[in-house]
Amino acid sequence: MTILGLDHVAIHVKDLEESCRFYREVLRLEAIPRPAFDFPGAWFPLGAAHELHLIGERSKSVVSHRQGDHFAVATADLDGWEQHFRKVGFTQYLRKQRPDGAGQIFLEDPDGHVLELCAKNNAATA
Repeated sequence: MTILGLDHVAIHVKDLEESCRFYREVLRLEAIPRPAFDFPGAWFPLGAAHELHLIGERSKSVVSHRQGDHFAVATADLDGWEQHFRKVGFTQYLRKQRPDGAGQIFLEDPDGHVLELCAKNNAATA
């Protein structure tokens, strides 16, 4: 028995439509088909092998922070992401550099879930 890898990240959201709009417009993700569960949700690909699953009707508080609960996705173009954020009017993000040189951009979705865009091989520029 072995772990083959990460399959998906699932997060609860309060307003599914608002969250879907954020993930489509700000993170440029396209929804993918989702099984007919008996609860609201949406699925998005995170690269070629992973997925983000939104689960609707969140009723509990979100506890998320860049130095705590968050999830990260890999990118090779932090400068491009910053240009995209400016283009769509999204200004609530923080760009940092890890001690090992990797670049990071932290942002929050409409529910307060912290996401990280991480560029391990080209921290300063793309």
